Amino acid sequence: MGSRNTSEGRSESPIGDEDEEVDYAALVSLLLRNGQLRILQVGGRGGFDDLDEEDDDYNIPCCPETDATPDTSKIDTSGLKQNRLFKAGQPHNGAIPKTAPVVSTLGRRQFDGGTRHHSTHDERAEVTSGFLPNTGTQLSNFTSKVFCGTYSKDGNVFLSACQDQYLRVYDVSRDRFKKFRQIRAQDVGWSVLDTAFSPDGGYIIYSSWSDTIHICNLYGDFDTHHALELNPSHPQFCAFSIQFSSDNKEILAGANNGNMYIYDREKGERTLMVDAHEDDVNAICFADDSSQILYSGGDDGLCRVWDRRTLSEEDSRPVGTLAGHSDGITFVETKGDTHHLISNSKDQSIKLWDLRYFSEETAIDNARRAVAQQEWDYRWQRAPRRSRRKNFIKGDTSLMTYRGHGVLHTLLRCRFSPQFSTDQKYIYAACATGKVIIYDTLTGDIVKKLDDQMHSTCVRDVSWHPYENKIISSGWDGRHVLWEYKEDVLYDSDQSDNGDDIDSDEGDDIFSPVRRSRRLQERKRRDTRGRGRRARQQEAAV
Repeated sequence: MGSRNTSEGRSESPIGDEDEEVDYAALVSLLLRNGQLRILQVGGRGGFDDLDEEDDDYNIPCCPETDATPDTSKIDTSGLKQNRLFKAGQPHNGAIPKTAPVVSTLGRRQFDGGTRHHSTHDERAEVTSGFLPNTGTQLSNFTSKVFCGTYSKDGNVFLSACQDQYLRVYDVSRDRFKKFRQIRAQDVGWSVLDTAFSPDGGYIIYSSWSDTIHICNLYGDFDTHHALELNPSHPQFCAFSIQFSSDNKEILAGANNGNMYIYDREKGERTLMVDAHEDDVNAICFADDSSQILYSGGDDGLCRVWDRRTLSEEDSRPVGTLAGHSDGITFVETKGDTHHLISNSKDQSIKLWDLRYFSEETAIDNARRAVAQQEWDYRWQRAPRRSRRKNFIKGDTSLMTYRGHGVLHTLLRCRFSPQFSTDQKYIYAACATGKVIIYDTLTGDIVKKLDDQMHSTCVRDVSWHPYENKIISSGWDGRHVLWEYKEDVLYDSDQSDNGDDIDSDEGDDIFSPVRRSRRLQERKRRDTRGRGRRARQQEAAV
């Protein structure tokens, strides 16, 4: 129904053989359901002329207003905040300190006996928070929509998937963006919808409206391009989300028929098909490197947790269910600690979950009812006015809700910021307005909106470099945009946000030497000239 339908470009036809009579009612119903036909009304409710301002059916421009007072009551008592307080040297009931100037951080390291030559993990995260990406540079501009763009695990390769049926692989090491491989996708319906790197970085997989997942090698003298049969029972099939297991032996997939699939690479066959959700499975992922715990999110608005060791086709019960969204889920991402994950939803919010607190059956029923009441199509309609409000599902067990980005048109992604450079202090999301939104994980505040008018339409995918302070956004305008820090305010005790003390637009390395502002440089020159004059006067007196 409405926004829960994610079918893109492929559909079953109600028209049989040429000699059969066409069922026009079924045809119109099909076209409406797939978003290929719209019914417009002139005046009245269709033109929004006589609607009350608070009418739920009135659609609003994207994106929803930022939550000025996010509810932090649950996360304030969570292990996530206690861990941050501990690292900051604060008591359990203390406040998260503000970002310290870089010189203070370096000074603490110097006074620590002077024996350390490398920054600690916490120091890197503290420095990075002052150098978040703020400037965009266009890397590419294709004539077709870009659906996927992700860094490899080591950050040296970037994989792009476009609606023109090509996968492009770039060398992004040492600040390069050089294409070294281009692969023509096979058996593509509508577009390539998801991609994934193998753990060793030697292979990639991709999915589309097809009964198969395809696998390709990135290196070597011979090209490998094989179809991996999932053998679905559904006639029109698409794996919306795919991922390798950490041991490289299995591939996990979530599909439009509500099922979750596991393909065994050693056996060369699908070994498991699980009835996972009541509607499309839009997102799946492994909880951690053990590959034993699985997460899934569907158009039924639910996140589900599965144990690979006890999962079978005969017994497909999840370990637990997380309910709190009022519309379908477009993406899920693990924090990698087996305890936390985030989910992006068409209710225009991201939720942070703690796997130690599953939802009760009453909360699951409440979420189902809320999703069933959705009557809009997120692919081409604006979000309903009710999405501006805080949607409380009774029994919601999420730790935190993040609002301020738009989820429209396609299955937009959100992710945790990298562990190495940021200590996962942030959650960043693609936005239907062409922006990238960065939230503070603990407060829910938006700490950065990356815009610069670089994207003219929705951003579908975002990927933060695992070791460097760079983000690449991939949009439906055919562009990849690199976001990185460009220095326009120098960090000293008198730093300001007005940009008056500009030194240089160069230097995007967060560990590069700190430069003085022009005002401080001028003061140093005056002091030097003053000392020179005094020395000359003393010489003349002698």
